[in-house]
Amino acid sequence: MNKYLLTFSVVGTTVGAAVLVKDYATGGTCPSKAKITGKTVVITGANAGIGKETAWELARRGGRIIMGCRDMEKCEAAAKEIRRDTLNHNVCARHLDLASMKSISNFAKKINEEEERVDILINNAGVMRCPHWTTEDGFEMQFGVNHLGHFLLTNLLLEKINSSAPSRIINIASLVHIAGQIDLEDLNWERKKYDTKAAYCQSKLANVMFTKELARRLQGTGVTVNCVHPGVVATELGRHTGMHKSAFSSTILGPMFYMLVKTPTQGAQPSVFLSVAEELKDISGKYFDTFTLKSPAAQAEDADVAKRLWQMSAELVGLSEPTPNPTGATHQMKER
Repeated sequence: MNKYLLTFSVVGTTVGAAVLVKDYATGGTCPSKAKITGKTVVITGANAGIGKETAWELARRGGRIIMGCRDMEKCEAAAKEIRRDTLNHNVCARHLDLASMKSISNFAKKINEEEERVDILINNAGVMRCPHWTTEDGFEMQFGVNHLGHFLLTNLLLEKINSSAPSRIINIASLVHIAGQIDLEDLNWERKKYDTKAAYCQSKLANVMFTKELARRLQGTGVTVNCVHPGVVATELGRHTGMHKSAFSSTILGPMFYMLVKTPTQGAQPSVFLSVAEELKDISGKYFDTFTLKSPAAQAEDADVAKRLWQMSAELVGLSEPTPNPTGATHQMKER
């Protein structure tokens, strides 16, 4: 065999194998081809990363997409790009700062007043391992944004979501919830020394417990709630970890990261799957690792702690508990 032909053959085989391994390691693409024409989707943190790619894919599938973002300049640019690429003109940008209860309330009020329905809510936005910052309302930033912000938003939209049933709520969790502990005596890190990693793990465990408790409360309503670990994705979320600045990480571990770390497009596939897959229409209160239904960490299954976390979260964000309706389901929680 010609030596040049052999070289090209080896290179081609190697590249092809690398692509196949990466595709397998990162979970592949959403297996469902379902359309969502006529449905309204609300996505938080949708101007970049997983959120933007999720918005793009669901717009391509015919949904009306409402992108809730803190940076409106980036959000408007992303919405314009998605409208152009998908030819779906029902993609709009709305201001939403999950570190501000006032902003969350204003966003929800606008949705409730202007939208006929909300079929899918994707609580995607998040912060990871940031310094010991606090939100506008004085909450530790990771717990405040990742859990409390989405807790408040979901409850403020719940009446609209209920009226749109069958509808779905998807919470973006993380595998790191297995290392999390809910400290009910100090959720806000006011007594103990701040640990940025432990704070992130607590917020992700809270996402899973919120999913399970909300699903319990919504039994019989036609609204499903599930959470998902999308995998390790190359997004701006990791900007506070410092790994991207490490020469060792970029040179020595770079090839390994390429094989195992997802692109934002790949990272969006699990969110899309939970949003559209027809086989999941009756599945609720579950934890998914990409496309696979799995059992979460043991501490995430503690129903008593989940109920107490719910009650404390409601108190922190100023929501009153709902009252049961005749079918046993619950009405929307109201701001005090």
